[in-house]
Amino acid sequence: MVLIWEPLPKTLKQLVLLSALFRLVVSQGEDEKQLRRSTGASETIETYNQFYNYVDLTRRLQALAQSYPHIANLSSIGRSVEGRELWVMRITVDPNKDTPGKPKFKYVGNMHGDETVSRQVLVYLVEYLLAKYGEEDRVTQLVNSTDIYIMPSMNPDGFEKSKEGDCDGENGGRNNARNKDLNRSFPDQFDGTTVSPDIVPEVTAVIKWIKEKKFVLSGNLHGGTVVASYPFDDSASHPQQDFYSQSEDDSLFRYLALVYSQNHPAMKTGQPNCPGSPGETFKDGITNGAYWYDVPGGMQDYNYLYGNCLEITMELSCCKHPMASELRKEWDLNRESLLAYMEKVHMGVRGFVKDAVSGAALSNVSIVVAGIRHDLTTAKFGDYYRLLLPGTYNITAVAPGYLSKTFNNVQVIDGKPREINFTLQPVVSEAAVPTTPPFVPPGHEPIHPKEFRHHNYADMELFLRKYSSEFSSITHLYSIGRSVQDRELYVMIISDNPNVHEHGEPEFKYVGNMHGNEVVGRELLLNLIEYLCRNYGTDPEVTQLVNSTRIHIMPSMNPDGYEVAMEGDVKGTRGRNNSNDYDLNRNFPDQFVTITEPRQPETIAVMSWLKSTPFVLSANLHGGSLVVNYPFDDDKEGLSHYSRSPDDEAFKQVAKAYSQENPLMYKGHPCNDLDPEDYFEDGITNGANWYTVPGGMQDWNYVNTNCFEVTIELGCVKYPLAKELPKYWEQNWRALLQFMHQVHTGIKGTVSDQDKVGIPNATISVGVIDHNITTGHTGDYWRLLVPGTYAVTASADGYKPLTTYATVSKDQAEVVDFRLTRLNSENTGHVSTVPQLTRSPSDRKLSSLIKELSLDQGLEQLVKSTATDNSFRYRRPKDLEAFLRGLTLNFPQITSLHKLGESVEFKNISALEISNNPAEPEPSEPKIRFVAGIHGNAPVGTELLLEFAAYLCINYGKNRAISKLINETRIFIVPSINPDGREQAAEKKCSSSRGLTNSNDKDLDKTFFEPETRAMMNFIQSNDFSLSVALDGGALVVTYPYDKPVQTVNNEATLKYLANMYARNHPKMHPGDTACSNNGQMGNVPDGVMKAAQLQSHMGSMKDFSMDFGHCPEITVYTGCCLFPAANQLGTLWAENKKALLSMLVEVHKGVRGVVRDRSGKPIVGATIFLNTTLKVSTSEGGYFHVLVHPGTYTIDAIAEGYGSHLKQVVVTSHEAAAFVLIEFDVDNSIFGFQREFVVASASMTALVLTACIIWCMCSAKSDHQKDGFHRLRQHRDEYDDEIHLNSMGSKKSLLAHEFQDESESDEETLYANKI
Repeated sequence: MVLIWEPLPKTLKQLVLLSALFRLVVSQGEDEKQLRRSTGASETIETYNQFYNYVDLTRRLQALAQSYPHIANLSSIGRSVEGRELWVMRITVDPNKDTPGKPKFKYVGNMHGDETVSRQVLVYLVEYLLAKYGEEDRVTQLVNSTDIYIMPSMNPDGFEKSKEGDCDGENGGRNNARNKDLNRSFPDQFDGTTVSPDIVPEVTAVIKWIKEKKFVLSGNLHGGTVVASYPFDDSASHPQQDFYSQSEDDSLFRYLALVYSQNHPAMKTGQPNCPGSPGETFKDGITNGAYWYDVPGGMQDYNYLYGNCLEITMELSCCKHPMASELRKEWDLNRESLLAYMEKVHMGVRGFVKDAVSGAALSNVSIVVAGIRHDLTTAKFGDYYRLLLPGTYNITAVAPGYLSKTFNNVQVIDGKPREINFTLQPVVSEAAVPTTPPFVPPGHEPIHPKEFRHHNYADMELFLRKYSSEFSSITHLYSIGRSVQDRELYVMIISDNPNVHEHGEPEFKYVGNMHGNEVVGRELLLNLIEYLCRNYGTDPEVTQLVNSTRIHIMPSMNPDGYEVAMEGDVKGTRGRNNSNDYDLNRNFPDQFVTITEPRQPETIAVMSWLKSTPFVLSANLHGGSLVVNYPFDDDKEGLSHYSRSPDDEAFKQVAKAYSQENPLMYKGHPCNDLDPEDYFEDGITNGANWYTVPGGMQDWNYVNTNCFEVTIELGCVKYPLAKELPKYWEQNWRALLQFMHQVHTGIKGTVSDQDKVGIPNATISVGVIDHNITTGHTGDYWRLLVPGTYAVTASADGYKPLTTYATVSKDQAEVVDFRLTRLNSENTGHVSTVPQLTRSPSDRKLSSLIKELSLDQGLEQLVKSTATDNSFRYRRPKDLEAFLRGLTLNFPQITSLHKLGESVEFKNISALEISNNPAEPEPSEPKIRFVAGIHGNAPVGTELLLEFAAYLCINYGKNRAISKLINETRIFIVPSINPDGREQAAEKKCSSSRGLTNSNDKDLDKTFFEPETRAMMNFIQSNDFSLSVALDGGALVVTYPYDKPVQTVNNEATLKYLANMYARNHPKMHPGDTACSNNGQMGNVPDGVMKAAQLQSHMGSMKDFSMDFGHCPEITVYTGCCLFPAANQLGTLWAENKKALLSMLVEVHKGVRGVVRDRSGKPIVGATIFLNTTLKVSTSEGGYFHVLVHPGTYTIDAIAEGYGSHLKQVVVTSHEAAAFVLIEFDVDNSIFGFQREFVVASASMTALVLTACIIWCMCSAKSDHQKDGFHRLRQHRDEYDDEIHLNSMGSKKSLLAHEFQDESESDEETLYANKI
């Protein structure tokens, strides 16, 4: 046909031309679209009439990924036995990156190679989602909001063996190419791992995939019948069938299975009518896996238990490998079910978890749903997706190192997920923010130090400050104390988060220059600091070490000795000792020998440092030989022979790790010219086998802390010439790094409770190795072990011990976590668990605060955040009174001043009350008493308590923790009991007794018949104090009752625990160095705590009176060796005691507290509460009681007149506030069959008659025993103990009148008798 243009008008020609051009453009567009589809996907329309073999499947999936790159990405997660790729198609918007807020879903098909319908159906599903995206709203919404992963074939090798038309799998192909059933090869909850990963690479790849992706929901598609099966697939006893193995999410799994089955026309009937099992039926088309038949090692159970993912198994067809002509029908049957099931990934609750301080996303946070004992964890963006059925739930986020947070009464509705976001408060205020390791270029050579010289103290200090400033993101420079000559004992921390202990990250240390003239270690450690800093981010080894370890480096422990040592010294001793001329490596407390030399400030600083940081591994660098020396350094005989520690094999392993990297050391002949006879096999030696070293640092590390330390002798010359230093770096730098790697061997993990809250001070014991370690503040631990299999047990007070087996490899630490359950959590006999009152929001906030301050660095951060300006001076009694009045005038809403009495010279003895409502009695709040100045010549305690009072008042309303503690506690401060003695005492008199007594020359801690002591007696008895802390001087130790020589104390463990809590928060007491040269007090008191009678035994003390008649434990803190130090030392003493004083405000809120009432709600006053049959307390106004006890499990026996006894049990921990226990009695209106009123009236009349008789007898039996303020009427201790026991059944005052009585006929006797 020929177009003739001439006859047409010009305008018409133009229109025709435009029309033709438009059709041409449209035609070309359609052709291009068809071309893209044909060249990409081979054909546009799926024929549904063939099975894709591996080659066809690969080609088809690759073509689809190329055609839809904006929503599809094809990747392989691994390979089969025969090398075929395990293809996965990812379908979502932006499929090449992870996007927060999209839950991950997966389908897996063809796990059994001969069950082939799933393979094809999943290909069709991929095609459907890609083709319908943008066309169908349902598909578009699903792809936009979901991260979808589809694996058509998990067993491509098996598929290649299978034959079309083989319905029963007779031609093989079910198993992989090594004839292993992949659905019996996953780790099983009951049987563990039974198949080697090498035999099932397909399973290994899928396990890795599951752990990496944290899928939310999944379907595993099979064939052989038509049903949806849900967990669990097996049980502990493995019966073949008909055993329903229920998971924690059983109802949810049933619902999910029904979603699939009810959208499948054939499956929902429950009657597959399969030829092989014609009578088999499934109600509603679903079944519990184990009830159908037992499948150990199945994939769906693994997903649920270990993968964060809920998975069910869908059996799609009776014929495993039907003819291809059936494929269209199978697709039509399953399409709606596949889509509907995928949509259920958007149900329940979802959200994010972030750090409250930094805002950083928190991964691996446990999401706990109350009542469902199955938790999941957050993904890398801090996101979580918890599938739940409609209902009301309490949901908690739990993470080590953070305070848990709970949302109560969360309403979940059908159809749309509820968003709940958590913001967790770290236990410390500075959150440890994870950092990403920088990119490391290939072929990098590390940067070595270029300049080598000896650094004196000033030079070393500048070096450390320079690197701390230049590399501030990975360094933190601090001092642990000062030397005798006041030089700082510097430590450099190098880590990705240097300022905080990160949960799960081990602490490592190097200490150098302990002997001042052994200088190689000092210089090597400075070189090491430079090496680590300059290579971080570019060298893979350094980057990995710094990111995974908190490395502490102390270049010089003896800077004074270094300054007098001489370069070129080969074997001399000048500068070896500190400036007091003591060998620091003979100055530590020893397990076999008593070290009599006074503990040196350098030693004290190191001991305190080690007690405060959970070090795992350490090396002490010395000189004079070339060997690694490991514990023990001595033994009880004091002889030079092998002294084996319980961890001898582990010590040899870490020692050899160093020596093997130093070729000269490893040869074992260190100093042929100087010591030709020395030989050390492999360059290592047991310390005592070389020579004995009592008081050594490495043994003290091992015996007293969790830390394993060795001593490394770096060279034969102690102080080599500077030009020799490069040689030492070259010989040792690899060894220094390799030794640090050893901190990552053995086992590590977390010990937590059922709420996944870390348990501090839990004990980790290993088989027959007689050396335990303890967990840190957040429940984390590390335990060095040589390769092998061990029985590892975790135990903690109040929890059931748990033992598991761990196989340790050589290269990395095995993770062994424990979750402990509380003791006696179930009812047994007549003992019931403790009901608790519904806690108010205020109670919950207090409990949260107590836990926060009890764990990790909580108190330390509080101290740092609440500094106050102060100028210390000693105050005379008149100034003291003015100061107290000033506090009440400036802080009237929280203070009240009580006059307790007057001294002999009529000076006021006052108590300052600090509370949010001091004018009103609040019996539910614990009362704590701080007392000082009982000896006027020891006024430090007085000044500390005045500063403490000011500190609390100034920070009230400004600091959350201080405000809460004041609001919930009644604090009484008695700064001076003996103002008359204080007037007589003189400053800077460390040992003078002037002012010790009152104006009557009486020691107020040995007599209670002075006006000052009578005032305190009334004060103690008129208040139900829970705890008392008395401050004194002349020693550096904390003592606990009794001062009198009592052989047995029922609650001694509690008294010692309270004293320990003070001492452990004091930088000098806890290391146990309590030696005082001015008074001859010996050092090496374990933990700085001792029984009072061991320090100075005497009768009539305030501590004992408080215990026996105030029913209040009292500890005495001796703040320092000098009784009356110079005023300029008060600031230091305040800094040492501030944290410890605050810790007592925390401890007073622990133990056991509660209320006793009858069923009508009436409080029962005077009820007796026995704890473990020995410790007794009585209820006060409102029926309240409170008693402090050490951590453990307690049986509570409550007795009240006219009521039956009640037995309950409660668990007390070291880091939690006391539970508020409710005890309710049934009212009993009869006693012995008589009316209560009659019996009570009769008993009262009888008591009056007996009392009159006793008074008459006493008045007629006056005696002339010698006067002794607290002389006992009873001469035999047995009778005295019996009387103490009777006191627990009667009134306080009756025993007081018998036990402590002035037996003279003076006016004092009459006054005292009238008073009580």
